[in-house]
Amino acid sequence: MSDAMLLTEGTRPAVRIERRLPDPPELVWAALTEREQLRAWFPCDVIVEQWDPGAEISFVFPADVIDLTLSGHVLEVDEPRLLVFTWGEETLRFELSPEAGGTLLALINELPATAAARNAAGWEDCLDRLAGIEPAADAWRLRFSAYTESFEPLIGHQDGPPAGYKGKLD
Repeated sequence: MSDAMLLTEGTRPAVRIERRLPDPPELVWAALTEREQLRAWFPCDVIVEQWDPGAEISFVFPADVIDLTLSGHVLEVDEPRLLVFTWGEETLRFELSPEAGGTLLALINELPATAAARNAAGWEDCLDRLAGIEPAADAWRLRFSAYTESFEPLIGHQDGPPAGYKGKLD
């Protein structure tokens, strides 16, 4: 676990998670923007015609996990350093920096306060997959519990999985 940081200085809270990846930023960029590569680690299918500011995005979750499709828009693109888009009511910011022949990836998820622990735990699992690590079966539940304990005193109650969630958590 890379310990998500809770950021509270903005208008809404955010969680920041970093991963050091062995691939250079150009290859990590492809994993963030190519649909087939996203399917290997992102929690849903990402459909976007072109990664240009203003472009519309659809996020289609697998029906066996949850009946949900979110929409979003591309906000910023600076290949291969920065990708920012909305994901439903949240904003995802991916910052890539070259580091020791690889990449330091920072994911900042601006979100409703009650979703911080849930999303931090979920992004940890997703970024493990991006790094080629299959999370343990109980990883999400353990992470969610730890983040809830850490975040609740600072930003209040933390919600678990969304209504209608059918996926496995342990």
